[in-house]
Amino acid sequence: MIISASYKTDIPTFYGEWFMNRLRAGYCRVINPYGKQVYRVSLNRDDVDGIVFWTKNVAPFLRRLAEVHDRGYPFVIQHTINRYPRELETSVVHAERAIDAVRSVAESYGPRTVVWRYDTIVFSSLTPRAYHVENFGRLAEALRGVTDEVVVSFAHIYQKTKRNMDRATRDLGIEWWDPDAEEKRDLTRELLDLARANGMALAICSQHEYVVEGAVGARCVDAQRLQDVAGRRISARLKGNRKDCGCFESRDIGDYDTCPHGCVYCYAVRHRALALQRYKKHDPDSEFLYEPPGGVTESGPEPGGERRNQLKLFGD
Repeated sequence: MIISASYKTDIPTFYGEWFMNRLRAGYCRVINPYGKQVYRVSLNRDDVDGIVFWTKNVAPFLRRLAEVHDRGYPFVIQHTINRYPRELETSVVHAERAIDAVRSVAESYGPRTVVWRYDTIVFSSLTPRAYHVENFGRLAEALRGVTDEVVVSFAHIYQKTKRNMDRATRDLGIEWWDPDAEEKRDLTRELLDLARANGMALAICSQHEYVVEGAVGARCVDAQRLQDVAGRRISARLKGNRKDCGCFESRDIGDYDTCPHGCVYCYAVRHRALALQRYKKHDPDSEFLYEPPGGVTESGPEPGGERRNQLKLFGD
């Protein structure tokens, strides 16, 4: 099984100690955010084909990443670097520091271990279309040779996303808007040209309507890339998490409402105060990344565990 750590929160930045404690223990427990079932997820080396880390600042995790590697776990870093104004990303590390950190990862473990994410693309009075073209181009030049792929996506305007963006409009005096599909495709074409000029493929995450000629649909949890990193075949099947998702099957071990980065466009946090509260209550020695007050009762074994031997071997 591929482990996702985590599209729900930034484990490398904020929860690295917890992750290493669980890796050494060989398991963690996760709570289904919808049905509230509790599952035990094996992190034993024999059960884990690879790990996909999602982060905006891998620097605090670098020394731990060395231990992950030494323990024999192949991994890929999905690393977001947007260089947005503080009004949109309250406490994200400065882009230059993030670039230095991902360059260090690529030099230590190879460029196939790093995927740059320029997402979520937000259209606002601080970040209009021209801003994205200039900003993306500068970042792509800085990341030349560090990675061979950039993943982009446009803001999904969920109810909580709209609420947070509207709050920023009201409190900070900025404006935001959701352009029509053709404007998004036009921007995608410009970003594609900039990516190619810097040796990168461009992939669109879970938004097939914006895939233009020369771009592809993203596979953020990518068995092929993990296979290249591992130097061996990976057992996996395609099983996206949502509409248009091209990912291979994985188990995510994060929790919503736990990332304190403070990005106003974030789909995984209802509001930053709640995320900060949960972060402060986090126990790195717990089996759970965040255990709700009052405790929980385990509901069953790791989902999909019994099917592992039935999965088609990727690459056959």
